[in-house]
Amino acid sequence: MSYPYTRPRRMRRDDFSRRLMREHVLGTDDLILPVFVHGLDGRAAIASMPGVERVSIDELLRVAEQASELRIPALALFPVTPDEDKTDDAAAAWHEDGLAQRAVRALKERFPQLGVITDVALDPYTSHGQDGLIDADGYVMNDETVEALVKQALSHADAGATWWRRRT
Repeated sequence: MSYPYTRPRRMRRDDFSRRLMREHVLGTDDLILPVFVHGLDGRAAIASMPGVERVSIDELLRVAEQASELRIPALALFPVTPDEDKTDDAAAAWHEDGLAQRAVRALKERFPQLGVITDVALDPYTSHGQDGLIDADGYVMNDETVEALVKQALSHADAGATWWRRRT
């Protein structure tokens, strides 16, 4: 028989040969731990993600301690903005005392070696839920949105974020 009816596996039978021929190795150096942060005390379950919780900044530091012990090199932060702090202009996104900024500062103060990744996006901060600033007709205003994203990215960098990403 020929392929695809037969698939020789002689090179996969033994552990040593699998290790010799593998192309990729995944280790803790390749991991980033996503952490969902809220401005409340303690932990709160996220209903849409069973087994996942939002944590307060003090709990975030405990999570970072565990990540450091496990040699996970970076955390990616995803703060939740209370509805009352959401605005049409997303101003909470770059506020000096915003949740993301406070969380980054706390992490970098206690764990300076830890990579802290933030998400530069406006949708968590806008009252309309768009990832951009919109005009009266609901049209995204590109130049104003870019300015807002730059302010947010700079505020994250000023707080000590070591890397940030822009969702597309």
